[in-house]
Amino acid sequence: MKNPNGPYPGRQVFIGMTEKGKPAFAYLVTGRSPASRERLATPKDNSIIMGPLGNAPYDWLRHYTAVKYDNGIGLLVVTNGIQTEAIFEMYKLLYHTASAPNKSYLKKIMDGANYEPDSLHTPRPSGVITNPAGKTEPVYLLSIPTDKDTAAWQIKPKPGTFYGVSTYRGDIENPVSYDIEKGPAEVKCTAQTPEELAKFLYDISAETYKGDDIRVCAIGGIREGNAWKIAHINRHKG
Repeated sequence: MKNPNGPYPGRQVFIGMTEKGKPAFAYLVTGRSPASRERLATPKDNSIIMGPLGNAPYDWLRHYTAVKYDNGIGLLVVTNGIQTEAIFEMYKLLYHTASAPNKSYLKKIMDGANYEPDSLHTPRPSGVITNPAGKTEPVYLLSIPTDKDTAAWQIKPKPGTFYGVSTYRGDIENPVSYDIEKGPAEVKCTAQTPEELAKFLYDISAETYKGDDIRVCAIGGIREGNAWKIAHINRHKG
């Protein structure tokens, strides 16, 4: 099986559920340039940080909080950039004020975040898994702003099914922004642990560019009750 969003998805967010019906997510980072590949995922408190190798300088477009979660309420946010914190705080507020956590809030934030200020107009994919206050049925949300429009979806996954969006699609030599008119890509996955989920996404995304592996890292997470268990694979040892 190959990555459904093509040989160069850039950064990619999947949300869904395991075959046993547990909320889950996966996140992938790939890069064509050496600078883009010189990163690694590092756990820190209730987050996963995409940071530089060694003493490389901080770059706000490449270094960010990729995942943030709250094991008290089951909330998790996964994105490719600086929008993570804003989305997390919004849906945490919605939970504690017993407000419905619908997609309109995510779309509003992503309208403001917009696409990245680079030559490719790189979109910013974002995913949320949360529970309405006092309820056990999770809400699954995806959003991505492109230079055409911002799309947001509420996903209702079936067991063993994941839905995802990526920054890019198409030819690895000439990537273009994700096609929001097609909606999220669907993937079947039998992974039952965070480690298996991260490895699944990492394995289906194997690709080279100018003789080098484009994969940087993959992150997988599964929720048990309200608590998230998360694993990651890094290209570099750090």
